[in-house]
Amino acid sequence: MFKKNKISFVLLIIFEIIGIISAINNFQEKNWTDFWFSILYIVTLLIPYILVIITNRKEINLPKRFIEFSLIFIFMSQYLGELRNYYQGIWWWDILLHFLSGTYVVLIALRISKNIISQEKNISNKRFKIFILLFAFCFSLAFGTLWEIFEYLGDLLFNTHMVKGGLEDTATDLIAHVLSALLTSIFIYLRKNLE
Repeated sequence: MFKKNKISFVLLIIFEIIGIISAINNFQEKNWTDFWFSILYIVTLLIPYILVIITNRKEINLPKRFIEFSLIFIFMSQYLGELRNYYQGIWWWDILLHFLSGTYVVLIALRISKNIISQEKNISNKRFKIFILLFAFCFSLAFGTLWEIFEYLGDLLFNTHMVKGGLEDTATDLIAHVLSALLTSIFIYLRKNLE
């Protein structure tokens, strides 16, 4: 995999070196929050490679530049955003990253669905079930996110006080929604018949 894509490997090495330098500096300065966040950043950079390995085993092709985009996104969000404080210093940084990820996730979903449904005339029941459950899981997440937006807009425009604890309330709601959707999807996958 590394030999096939030299650009992604070079990006990985550069971003990992930056993370290691950051971790060392934060360790020396005893800035433990940023030290542990640097470690998290270093580990997170490996996730795109893990995803490619998993999808290749399932014969699902991700977009050609998936690894490069993912590495750059992780660098922009975790290193620049969190460790270099771009989120606080550049008011539109978070909006930009959400916009980019929203667009790219749609492209990934289209690519996955094309691989699972369109590429084969005779789709196995197992692959079709996985796709339907993935779609249902994502649909559930989208609904939960839209509901949180509804609550926020209600508070903003009509002073309804639906978001009781601010960020903590929203994050807790989203985490509960994700866990529920994930557990339900796993339960249905393990059942023999998809209803």
